[in-house]
Amino acid sequence: MVNITLSIPEELKKEMEKFPEMNWSVIAREAIKQRVIMLEKFRRFAKNSSLTREDAVRLGREVNQAVSKRINARR
Repeated sequence: MVNITLSIPEELKKEMEKFPEMNWSVIAREAIKQRVIMLEKFRRFAKNSSLTREDAVRLGREVNQAVSKRINARR
């Protein structure tokens, strides 16, 4: 296995320290894995698409914002 170093804001580090039982390396590894899977699916989907890269980025941002709003509305 390869090691990587992540830089995070001090504020986030303080928040993470509130949960010492969490294995943050496992959580980061899983988040990266899920992002790679999502990007691979997106690449396969976009392979035969007539959308431009800019269109895809714009739509992706719109989806992310909509999901974020929906999640925040539940809190």
